[in-house]
Formats: sequence, C-alpha cells, structure tokens
Amino acid sequence: MKITDGEVLHVAALARIRLDNSEARGLRSDLDKILGYMDILAAVDTTGVNPTHHPLPLVNAMRDDREQGCQDLADVLRNAPQHEDGYIAVPRVI
Repeated sequence: MKITDGEVLHVAALARIRLDNSEARGLRSDLDKILGYMDILAAVDTTGVNPTHHPLPLVNAMRDDREQGCQDLADVLRNAPQHEDGYIAVPRVI
C-alpha cells in the first residue's frame, strides 16, 4: 500500500504537527515500510488459529478480597518519622 505526501500532511494536520515537505517525504517512506509489513501479515493464512490477547497464560496474582483488622495505632505511629497527639506529623505544604 502506498501513501502519498498529501495523506501524510493531512494526518499531520489532524495531529496538529507541522511538517515541511522533506519531513513529510521521510515520514511517507517510513509509513510505506510499515504498511508493507502489514500487507505481509495480512497475507498470512490464520484459519484455525484461535485469537489470543496474551501469548502466556495469565493468572490473577491478587489475594482474595477479605475483610481484615486494622493495624494497631501504636505500631503505625512507631513507624512514622514524627507523630503528635496520635497523628502522623508531616511538613506544612503551602
């Protein structure tokens, strides 16, 4: 599939990208190569091949969503760099 300079400039305008003619020619050449590879892939016979969304079998690695108790406030405050009156003290941000 061949793409024209005009089509490259049109897509660039849609993307709000300014291209001069030499840049458009370079992109046209690159896009021609990419579309050529797409033509090769389109010619591959894929009958009987099941579509996949990932090449490896994925397993949900997340733990079960179960209710658990909270951490003890004393443990939380012991890990805080600074605490005051039962709260974690942080620097003021203005």
